[in-house]
Amino acid sequence: MSQTLIGQIDRILFESGDGFFIAVLKSGEKVSGTYFESDVSHIKKSAVTLTGHWEEHKKYGKTFKFDSIKVNQNQLFFFLNKIVKGFTKKLSAELIEHFGADELVDILDNDINRLLEFKGIKEKRLKKIQGSWKKFRSMRELGEFLSPYDVSPALLTTIASALKDVEEPCTKIKNNPYILTSIDGIGFKRADELALKMGVKEDDENRLSSAMDYVLLDYCESQGNSCISKEILFNGLNELLGFSDINLYEAILVERVGEQSIVLMKNGRVSPARLYDAEKYLYDEFVRRAKKQNDVLVKNLDAFLENSELKLGEQQLQAVKTLNDGANILFLVGYAGTGKSTTSKTILKLLNTKYNEKNIMTCALSGIASQRIADTTGYESATIQSLLVKYEDRDDFPFSVMLIDEASMINSSLFARLLAKVHRDAILIVVGDDAQLPPIGAGNVLSDVLSLQIAPIVKLTKIYRQSENQAITLIANDIRQGIVPHYREKYDDFEFVDISIQNYYALKNQLSQSELSDIREQNSQNIINHILHLVVESLEKARYRLKNKEIKEYLNYFQVITPMKGGTLGTSNLNKVLQEYFNPNPKKCVKRGELEFRLMDKVVHTKNENMTSWSGAAFKENEDSAQRRIFNGMSGLLFKIDEDEEQVFVFYPNEDVVVVYDYDELKNYLMLSYALTIHKVQGMEYDIVVMPMSFSHFIMHNTKLIYTAITRAKHRCIIVGESGAFESGCRKFEQTRRDTVLLEL
Repeated sequence: MSQTLIGQIDRILFESGDGFFIAVLKSGEKVSGTYFESDVSHIKKSAVTLTGHWEEHKKYGKTFKFDSIKVNQNQLFFFLNKIVKGFTKKLSAELIEHFGADELVDILDNDINRLLEFKGIKEKRLKKIQGSWKKFRSMRELGEFLSPYDVSPALLTTIASALKDVEEPCTKIKNNPYILTSIDGIGFKRADELALKMGVKEDDENRLSSAMDYVLLDYCESQGNSCISKEILFNGLNELLGFSDINLYEAILVERVGEQSIVLMKNGRVSPARLYDAEKYLYDEFVRRAKKQNDVLVKNLDAFLENSELKLGEQQLQAVKTLNDGANILFLVGYAGTGKSTTSKTILKLLNTKYNEKNIMTCALSGIASQRIADTTGYESATIQSLLVKYEDRDDFPFSVMLIDEASMINSSLFARLLAKVHRDAILIVVGDDAQLPPIGAGNVLSDVLSLQIAPIVKLTKIYRQSENQAITLIANDIRQGIVPHYREKYDDFEFVDISIQNYYALKNQLSQSELSDIREQNSQNIINHILHLVVESLEKARYRLKNKEIKEYLNYFQVITPMKGGTLGTSNLNKVLQEYFNPNPKKCVKRGELEFRLMDKVVHTKNENMTSWSGAAFKENEDSAQRRIFNGMSGLLFKIDEDEEQVFVFYPNEDVVVVYDYDELKNYLMLSYALTIHKVQGMEYDIVVMPMSFSHFIMHNTKLIYTAITRAKHRCIIVGESGAFESGCRKFEQTRRDTVLLEL
């Protein structure tokens, strides 16, 4: 039977980070439960009324486990004084006294600018109040509505944050719980669990439509495909929903096709409309550009090449000749070390004989790749995202020549957006390496064009070695072909440090699984210990760059990369370990659950999102902020922590952007970047790359992954770990053929 307990929270004994806590009341009773309206720290020293029951906790003894908690003070006073940072008790009380509680609530809901009349409240403070109030109100309303359905505090916070600007969110969720699938971080399964608890029937139309979207998008976006057979779609629905009704699925599919949200293709394949439209546009545009023939650029190409300081091989010469003969589009594809940059530079110089330098633009997905192509060719470069933002109000880019580098990284949707902006008569050069990992997201444009041969293609295969002691490109290309390279030899730019378990296969037959697991864990720790030796060797040079405010150089100097996030050798653990070496004694830090962000930490942005930001110069001049698209994978330095406003500031030097994050956004948008996954560093380049190699990551090891990892190193690549795991990975070809609309057209 439910009981009531009233008291004042004195001390917090335990806090999980998601709202669950154990505390001691002033009277000595211990209490436990979940508080979701704000941080647990806000209710410390507050008088509360609890309803729940007594239980015996294995660590803390007799504890009152509450189901509901109510703070026994004026709601507005509590909100202003505890939740909105910077409000004193005096200012909070004066606001309530001046306006009255009911009028103040109305002002906060409908006319918040009236608070500017009140002394002590400026524009900056007003924005903070507005955002906090909306979230607070949303949290309370949704908390009361969703509490009967066992919604976790973390999920409630996610929902409340996303719906804080939505009118009557509870009514909308009640009418169709599957609207929650549109919220980042809430997939079909979590929304479906809630919906079924709310009484939604298994064959409800909203449920089936949402499930179809989930299966289709999971197969496409998560697995990289842009279309799927009906058979796979329906089998996925059977597995997800727990029943089979082909006729019902067909009816839902017909409805979705009629709504034009799904396209039914030949051979019974289906595609999300936006992916179909993107790849159909790419196919048509590549074909159209391939048919267009321009005038010859220079009549005497040999004379032009004789005056060039760059000497070309036969394959490279073929690429230059293709453009000179009037091609409007060229795909220049080559492996690491085949001279793509040299060829690109020559091609651009050739085009510069006809087009002004200001009409020639190069671009790439990442800031580092963009800078690299600018450095190697001498022509202006930008990230794809910055070009799209800069010219969003124009129909097309003002350039006569566009060179797109690192094209293997670009998924279908982004490639279509970019190509739609390239002037229809502009010359287009697409440069990439098809041995790299395929793009994150749906589609595999570069690979598909190579298969379809729908535009002029020149493939560079000859490796140009800089010196006998420079081996990264040769080792990488052996791996690409499934050949175990001569990795134990001594090179200037490559080293393999063998830390293997001696007599491992004999031990497998002698030891229990538990004993074997302990040995594997110890070996992983030995690998980390050697990586830390390498860190110590590099710290002085890294810190020299940071001390001299060479932020870009610091971020790109030393990088640990690993196949996975989890486990001892995954990014989560490695980041915690490496943080203690690179940034051991910060002046300030922010803790959110198990995460800790420190002043001067290396961080990476993790989701494509519009964020409050400034250019570097605008931030220094204290100019107004603007909303900019900040992209997954951008690497930066956390250079400022504002404890009063509960905000951190990150500078992204490759993009020259400063972004501000509220404390409660950190877990959603930032992670430490001392260690990154190999997928996360596609298109990046670092002076020194260190990679752990272990059988614990065996499921991820393949030729493409290891090839991509090694080619991220600019000057030195060091692999530390088990030679057997490395050799087996070098022999393991990964089939990366994706089901795409391009290949079905």
